[in-house]
Amino acid sequence: PISPLIGVENEVTVLPDEFELVQNYPNPFNPTTSIQFTISNRQFVTLKIYDILGREVAVLINNQMQAGQYEYKFNAENLKSGIYFYTLSSKGFSDTKKLVIVK
Repeated sequence: PISPLIGVENEVTVLPDEFELVQNYPNPFNPTTSIQFTISNRQFVTLKIYDILGREVAVLINNQMQAGQYEYKFNAENLKSGIYFYTLSSKGFSDTKKLVIVK
């Protein structure tokens, strides 16, 4: 006799209903950290890094993205120790968080 499968469930894909930028982890870090964010619908998105004076030092994402949850691994080996900010922007949404590089 054939027994039924146990413990297997259909995967349900749930699209997020809002934009969200999560605090990077680890923070402080050297030299890599993870930046997680959620996009609620297909949009043009930018994720940029700024120094303490507000100068753009890196563009991590600059393109059209589908709705979903994302994780970006940021490698800061070319940046000096200090306080930086990362900003996720799209049409109608912008959020900024602080990150600290310790070398």
